[in-house]
Order: sequence, then structure tokens, then C-alpha cells
Amino acid sequence: YCCALSLFWITFLEPMLIIISPTSSQAWLESHSRSFGHFVDNKWLKSAGRETYATKNPTTGEHLATTLQGNGEDVKAAVGAATKAFQTWGQQPGHVRARHLYNVARNIQKHQRLLSLLESLDSGKLIREARDADLPLVVRHFYHYAGWAQLMEVELKGWKPLGVVAVLVPQNFPLLTLAWKVCPALAMGNTVVVKPASSTRLTALLLAEICAQAGLPPGVLNVVTGDQGLGETLAAHPGLDQVSFAGSTEAGRSLRRATAGTGKKLSLQLGGKSPFIVFDSADLDSAVDGLVDAIWLNRGQAHNAGSQLLLQESIAKDFIQRLKRQMSQLRVGDSLDKAIDLGALADEKQRDAIERLVADARAEGAEVFQAWAALPSSGPFYPPTLISGVYTTSRCIREEVFGPVLVSLTFRTAKEAVVLGNSTPYGLAASVWTETLPLALEVARSLQVGTVWINGHNMLDAAAAFGGCKESGFGRDGGKESLYEYVRPDWESRPRPGTVDINYKTFATSQGTEAPLNPEEKRVPHSVTSDPEGNIPSVDRTYKLYYGGAQKRPDSMSSRAVLDHTGKIMAYVADGSLKDIRNAVEAAHKAAPGWAKQTAHTRAQILYYLAENLELRRAEMASQLEALTGVGKEEALREVDLSIQRLFHWAAYSDKYGGAVQETILYGASLLFREPVGVVGIACPNEQPLLSFISLLAPAVIRGNCVVMVPSEQYPLPALDFYQVLDTSDVPGGVVNIISGNRDHLSRGLAEHQDVQAMWYFGSKEVSGSGRLQQETDGALEKCRIW
Repeated sequence: YCCALSLFWITFLEPMLIIISPTSSQAWLESHSRSFGHFVDNKWLKSAGRETYATKNPTTGEHLATTLQGNGEDVKAAVGAATKAFQTWGQQPGHVRARHLYNVARNIQKHQRLLSLLESLDSGKLIREARDADLPLVVRHFYHYAGWAQLMEVELKGWKPLGVVAVLVPQNFPLLTLAWKVCPALAMGNTVVVKPASSTRLTALLLAEICAQAGLPPGVLNVVTGDQGLGETLAAHPGLDQVSFAGSTEAGRSLRRATAGTGKKLSLQLGGKSPFIVFDSADLDSAVDGLVDAIWLNRGQAHNAGSQLLLQESIAKDFIQRLKRQMSQLRVGDSLDKAIDLGALADEKQRDAIERLVADARAEGAEVFQAWAALPSSGPFYPPTLISGVYTTSRCIREEVFGPVLVSLTFRTAKEAVVLGNSTPYGLAASVWTETLPLALEVARSLQVGTVWINGHNMLDAAAAFGGCKESGFGRDGGKESLYEYVRPDWESRPRPGTVDINYKTFATSQGTEAPLNPEEKRVPHSVTSDPEGNIPSVDRTYKLYYGGAQKRPDSMSSRAVLDHTGKIMAYVADGSLKDIRNAVEAAHKAAPGWAKQTAHTRAQILYYLAENLELRRAEMASQLEALTGVGKEEALREVDLSIQRLFHWAAYSDKYGGAVQETILYGASLLFREPVGVVGIACPNEQPLLSFISLLAPAVIRGNCVVMVPSEQYPLPALDFYQVLDTSDVPGGVVNIISGNRDHLSRGLAEHQDVQAMWYFGSKEVSGSGRLQQETDGALEKCRIW
């Protein structure tokens, strides 16, 4: 090929091997005799009588080293060391912790080549990916969170560290995921016990040794190795205060069950089926290049891989042709070869699982294109694969492949693209490709995922929050947002619930008994009449349910008596059932999109209007509280006034917490939007029934959520009277729904409902102390928080 100025010629020869020598990594392995124990309290711990595990290079099968299969005694030692270290590390000034993290970052840079080579050998990751992407990000995280350690006393005033944190790391990004989770935990004053993936243990051990050499105090960072059972043992240890996990969705469900009711915080980064959406207004060549990086990064073994290609119909044929040409040029081979595009999979088991899924797609009539030409003859390799012509119900569309397999669908309109992008149970990430900015922003805001990239994919930075929703988990890594996973308010202590002896298969499965008839009762004393002689009977009133913007009779057609503070019947209220909960959730779900799209100013004005109308009924509400709860007149008036003040408080926050621009090292703007959770179930306490109801309702709805409220079981009348305030304050139907009845029975129904995204519970120790609501949601990871 001759250049335009004819000054020189470039001759293209056959591809050649450019193998990086693993000398430094082999030397480190030999320095430890290729035999490793746990790293606890800044020392190597080789407990006697433990089984060992042989770590191999997945590309060649070469034996790298043996590591220990830990057990409960090893976990006890590691947690004990971390607990002891927390007593001093957690009390250190932020500046001291910042210096330590800075020193670690500097020492990682000194050993960056060694870490890159070991990461490639241990996991099969391409050396150029480990060297040029992962390790610079690891260093960036330690520097970034050194800054947050320095600023904690200012930026997180009123917060304190949790204590001991367990970090469970997956096999696909062993070192980078570790840095994501360890850096903010250490910066906030926690100590950490890391359990790396069973097949990729070496870089975690090397990093722990580097940290010790950098002067990190003993016990602050500990590493124990073992199989999946050891991770479960670690997560169940009572000395832990938080479990941070990245891995499969099924493992995330198991962890949620294991930590339910223990008082431990939990953050989960799980699977994904990330849509890669290309419109006809996109730069197609750039989109093809971006797609190759998005899906075949790390051999497709990334939860945020762009594994679901959505193409606008008008460009689909042209785009697929360009993509196939690119796929045919991809090279598969040794991870240490800098000219290789895809390395080996984790193991033969993973390859067989991918092959079965591709075979199922073929059996359904899908077109499968595979680039077999450059595939090595042996080893756990799999060719770059494109599946097209599939149904939206196919396994390869619904399930995460976790390999170098791309699935393609077409769409006509932007609305259809959003529907397809939101059709999977996952919600980790997505990318939108178009040169039309308004279209890109509209689609990005409509996708139900944690992160959306525009005209790019897999653009990560320590200053940008990353995490998912739905079955991709909850919690955030990166940015200031990740810090809140590892702190709690100064006033809060970790709950340590005791064991509750109760049969949860039958607990709260029924509404309870219907209100009995009282032969001596002539009328409910809540009604009044203006007849001075009492000859005209008062009109009886039974409080109904409220959902969808209207009063509704309960499906059970039954009522329950409400007693005043003296034990006398004050009123009858509807006895809600699970059918009523389903109806209310349906109403909330229908109202949620419109309410979330209202401007923050509009939502604030509605809350101000609620406060205005509540004040008009100040005396009436106070009189009811006085008669119902037995508090004095002044105390009752004060509760109403505080409720009005609380509405003003949250209305003021409405347009002041929407998001931020995050300052990253990436080109372009990184925008953080704080989006509503969706439909939130709230069970209110008996104390201060009006104030507690308002205090829980207002922050939820002001941020664009719709709520299903279970009012105080003992004193529901203030909440049920409040729906008259809702009706006169322009609150759209379905935004606030009120179901009275047995609190635990209704809360169980909310926790089990698939369309309730969060649950906020105040109530009995049988439920809150045991974590029963969390256990009810273990099959619905899209329920992102249980408070």
C-alpha cells in the first residue's frame, strides 16, 4: 500500500505472535514455592489439615500454584483479625486513611506489570485488557477513594463506618471488582475480608501482600481462599456488618436469604442482558467498532457486555454485513499474545453451557453465524457468535449467555426499542447509538437500567457510579454513591435481632378474625347528629379502602373495630386482604410512569397543597388524635403541626436532589440522575399515627414513587381520613393508596408481590427482627430495598 505522498510503503504480512513473557509473575510464584495460604493480619496463614486447590492457566492448562480450601476456622481467624483492626482503623482521622490508600496506589503502580501478567495467567483475560484497562482503573480507584477518605469528615458528616465488610469477588474481573468494593470500604474506616472466586485467587493474594508492603495496618485487609461454600460461611458469620457481592443472580438470591434478618447490609452486583441499541441516525462504522468491544470484551464474560443487539429495521441488513466482516477478522488464542482479540473461557463447563444455549437457538430456527477460522484446536475456546432471527421469548434473549455470543433483534420505532430493551428481567447497563441527542437522552431516561452510555459502551471510572436494578441487583460501585454502602448514620447502631421461634409458613397468612357483633352497642359513637333531642339517628360510617383515587369496599366484605385509648369502639374500618393489595399495586403501577415524569416543581406544589388542606382540618385532626390515642390537646395539635411541617420539608427537597455531573477521566459528560424506585410498599407504626404516616409518605412520593400504605393497625383513622385531603389536593389517582387491616398479613402480600420494588416496614419483631420480608423477596431481586 502506497501512502499519498509516496514517501514510504507499508507491506501487510501474515499476523505474527507478540507474546508477553510472564517472567516476573513466574518469579513471584516461585518465591512462594507455588503454594499459598490465606493472607490474614498481614501474614500468610497456612492452617494444617486443609485441602488444596490447583490453580491453572485456563488458556494452556499450565499449573500455576496451589491454594488452600478454607473452612469455618479460617473465616473465624480472618474476621477476628478484621474486628480487632477496626477498633483503631475506624477511629483513625480521614487524613491518615487517605495517606494509606495513596501509598497503596503508588505501590500498585510499581508492580503494575506483575499484576497484569498474573491477572492474565490466572483468569485467561487478555494481557492488553488487563494491562491497558483493568490495572489503570484499579490504580485510579485507590487514588480516588484516598480523596474521599480525606473528605469524609466534611462530605459525610454525621456518618460512621459499619465495621467488618465481606467482599465476595467473581472470576471474570477478579482484581477490578476487588478494587471497586475494597477502596470505598477502607476509605470510610471499615476493615475487609476478601473471598476471591474459586478459580481466580492469585491476584487477590498478591494485592494483599502489596498492601502490607505499602504499610497498611495488620488486619485491615484480609484474604481467605476456598470454594463457594466458604463464601457462604463467611457471609453467615455474625461478626460481619456488611456483605458486598458480585456474581451470578442465583448466588445473589442465596446471599439474600442468608443475610435476611441478621442486621447486615447487603449490596449485590449481579447478571445482565445489556441492550446495545442502534438507530438509523447512528454512525454505523463507529457503532460496529463499539459493538465488537462491548460484547467480546473479556470473551463476553462480563455482566455489562452488550449482548443484546437492537437494530432499527432500515439499517439492520447493512449493519449485520459490516459486523460479520469484523467478526471474521477477530483472532482467538493465547491471552499473553498482544495481537489476540479473544482468549479462553473460564473452563470447559462454561463452554458446554454456551454450546447448549446456541444449539437451542438453532433448534428454534434462528440463524447462527460463527467465526471458526481462527479458533485454536484445543482448549476452552469458543468462536465469536451472532444469533439472529430469534423470538423475543427465546432462551438466548431472556437468559444471560456469559460468553462471546451476540443476539440480534430489530425494531421500527424508538418506543419499540425501549420496550425490547426493558423486556428482560435484568437491568444493569445499556448503550444508545445515534447522532440525534434528544433521541438519545429520551431513550436513555426510558430504559430500566442502572447505567446508559451514549455512543459508547463499557466506559467506567472511579468517579462514576455503576450498578443495576431489577435482577441485576442493588447498590452502587464507584463515585460518592458507593460510599453509602459502607456507612451508617452516627445515631444508628447495627440491629442484632435474636432468634424468634415462630412458624413462618403459617405466620401472617390470614387476615385475622372479623369484628364480632356487640349486642349492647347501638351505634358507633364516631357519628354525631344535630338533633338536640336525639330523635334522629346518626348516619353510620364505615371507613373504606382507598386506591386508584377512589374509596373501595374490601374484597373480604368484612370490617375490623378500632378502639380508642380506653378500649371502647371508636369506629369500624375496612379489613383489607391480599386481593385489595393486588388491586392497589395495580393502581400504583398504572400511575407510576406519569407521576415519575411530572416535574419536580409540580410534585412540590402538590405536597404544599396537601399541607395547606391539612391545616384547614387542623382542629378536627387534633380532636380525633386526642380521642383516639388519649394524648392531650396540645400534644395532638403539635402532631398535626409537625405533619404539616414535614410536608413542607419534603416539598422543599423536591427539586434539589435530582442529580449531578460526575467529574471522570472520560471524554464527555457523565450525568447522574436520581430516579424513583417505582412502587413502594409502606407499613406504618402505631406511634404518632398521623405524623408517622405523613413522614413515610412524603419522601417517597416527592421523588416520583407511588406508594401502597398500610396505616397504623391500632390507630388507622387519621390515615383513612387523610384521603379526603388527597382528593382535594390534585394528587393523581394511584399515587397514594391506603389499605387498612392486619399489618403483617398485608405486608407479607406486599413483599411477595412481583411489581413492588421496595418495602418500608415498621412493625412486629417477628417480621422485622427475623428478616421475614427479605426472605419473602428472595425470588424477586428487583425488590431493591427492604427497610
